[in-house]
Order: sequence, then structure tokens, then C-alpha cells
Amino acid sequence: MADKIFWLGHSSILIRSDKTVYIDPWKVRTKDKADLILISHSHGDHLSPGDVKQIRKDDTVIVTTADAAPRLSGDIRVLKPGENLTAHGIPVEALPAYNTNKAFHPRANDWIGFIVTVEGKRIYYAGDTDCIPEMETIRADVVIFPVGGTYTMTAAEAAKAVNIIKPEAAIPIHWGDIVGSAADARTFQELCKVPVVIKKPL
Repeated sequence: MADKIFWLGHSSILIRSDKTVYIDPWKVRTKDKADLILISHSHGDHLSPGDVKQIRKDDTVIVTTADAAPRLSGDIRVLKPGENLTAHGIPVEALPAYNTNKAFHPRANDWIGFIVTVEGKRIYYAGDTDCIPEMETIRADVVIFPVGGTYTMTAAEAAKAVNIIKPEAAIPIHWGDIVGSAADARTFQELCKVPVVIKKPL
């Protein structure tokens, strides 16, 4: 499944299957039109109305948070942590995403990560988060985790979370642009006890 997941840089993800899914599209250069767009929170490097407009089509479903929804147009569905829905046949679960030791992503904001099930595989996109207690009960086949530190988990913290969840594969993001470096991605790879796929931006 990891071979169908493409990193578009920073925290932006494209999943190519029988349906096309974008997560936090930002600075998008691909031409794929979206069946489903997932937006984890309202920070400008995750919520980009211009990019959404570029990739959406008439029947695109956009799943996001209550504070991000007013900045978007189309078929908008709002989720809070713990809620779920199915769009275009794709199950989507919203999970908590928040900071435990910094103030950038307060738990009270109800910002989210996602588990999206594609071809029977559970793909966990953590969003901008620290290593949080809720991760101890998450089941996922592939995890997509921020590793850049400053605003999110460090590489070591992200690896700790991966080793709790024990997926089949892990993909590091939130590096190489605003914060984080290739060294962070490599550290994450070294510390994880599962295969890590360091993607090149598409």
C-alpha cells in the first residue's frame, strides 16, 4: 500500500487507488482530481483554499474541522475526534491530534488526524500532533507521521509512537519545508522497528 501513497512535500499526501484522496493539499503540482480531500486543521500550511479549488471536481467530498469549513466551498463534511463517515465508498475516521507540551495545536480546538481505509488497508495520517495516549489503541497498516519537531513530534517521539502501533510501514512527513530536515527523516527511520519509506516529493 505504501507504493500508492505519494508525498507532495511538507505534510501534503496523495493516495492513488480506484479513488483519489488528498490529505492537507498544499503547494500541489499534480494534476489528479480528487474524489476525497481531508483537511486536518486550519493552519495555512494544511488548509489551502487555492489548492483545494485546483484539485476538486463537482462531486469531490471535503472532510475537515469546524473552524476550517467556512473557508471552503463544495460538499463539506465536518468531523470531530471520534467521529467517522464514508464518502465515495471510503471509510474515514477522525482521531485526536494535539500538542501535549507546546501551545500550537491545543486539544480544545478539536483538530484531527485521519484513518482512511483504502483497498482494505488502514492508513493513519496523524496530523499535527505529539505522541498522545490515544495512539496506544490505534490499529493501522500504514502510518504517516510528522517528524520535524517544533510544532509536532520530533523524529524520536514519532518513532516511539510507531513502535507502539506496529504498522506494516511508516512514512515521515512535516520535514523539508517549513521545519524539519532529511536528517530528521533518517533518524525516524533508524529508530522505527518497522519498515520506513522516505518519500521524495512528487
